Amino acid sequence: MINVQLALLKREVLEHRAIYVMPIVLGLIVCLSYITGQVTVSAFDQAVDMAILGATNLGDKERAAALSVGLVATSSFFVFPMLIFSVFYMLDSLYAERKDKSILFWRSLPVTDTETVLSKLMTALVVVPLVTFVVIVLTHLCVLVISSVWVGLRGADAWHLIWRAAPLFDTWAVTLIVLVALPLWLSPFAGWFLFVSAFTKRSPLLVAFLPIVVLPLLEKIFFRSSLFAEAIFERSARMPIFGDLDTAKLVLRDSEEMHAIAESGIRLLSLVDVGRFLAAPALWLGLAVCGLFIAAAIYVRRYRDETWI
Repeated sequence: MINVQLALLKREVLEHRAIYVMPIVLGLIVCLSYITGQVTVSAFDQAVDMAILGATNLGDKERAAALSVGLVATSSFFVFPMLIFSVFYMLDSLYAERKDKSILFWRSLPVTDTETVLSKLMTALVVVPLVTFVVIVLTHLCVLVISSVWVGLRGADAWHLIWRAAPLFDTWAVTLIVLVALPLWLSPFAGWFLFVSAFTKRSPLLVAFLPIVVLPLLEKIFFRSSLFAEAIFERSARMPIFGDLDTAKLVLRDSEEMHAIAESGIRLLSLVDVGRFLAAPALWLGLAVCGLFIAAAIYVRRYRDETWI
């Protein structure tokens, strides 16, 4: 079972090269942006020299705070594209194999429908976040190397200004936890998208998002309630991975507050409450909903007639 799953996951990565091409392209964009920015500010020699002198005289906490803001901002740059790509991947994964008839070939192999659908779910929930995390780490290192070269050319000590103060492992640990926890928290949507991909005859994107948009409106009009809307939209915006939800929003969205948190000496990892996340009933309810949709996707893939498309 494990060997089959590993082989199927390898197949998904080989068939969908965007799994690693997309984050690599984003990383290159980030690195080029840093190079462009440093070349641009180099035109202001006196101001740059004064800024470097001021940074040299700052304490380790202040430099760590500034670097934390930059590293977290770089990590955040990858999150939204990762989610968008995962949506399109899930909507296309089971639909495309029926459209091009490749499902007939895969059914001739000793691989069950359950194993196939689970491999696509694992790709979206595990493989894509892990690949994104690896690229984020490499991007952080490249950005710091680029900054070190630039600072060195200005005559400053890159080790003192950057490498000694950069909270790399703290940032990487938080980034990994968030990248793994976020797909689990949004797993009901993953199950729904795979179910849509398994049964729809055409336009999976429209079929997937039309109920998400229309049903809350109908509920509001006819029942004067917003339970369905809260279940969808509040879940998308709230994830109890941090001990303080407001702090989580600040860490992810507000660079000034992020700077204040880092400057106070509080480690980002100390803000993460994995126990609270794992104990949240909403997490397990969401996984149960995801399981129901996945079971439905497996059933549809196993018993439907593929001659219609």
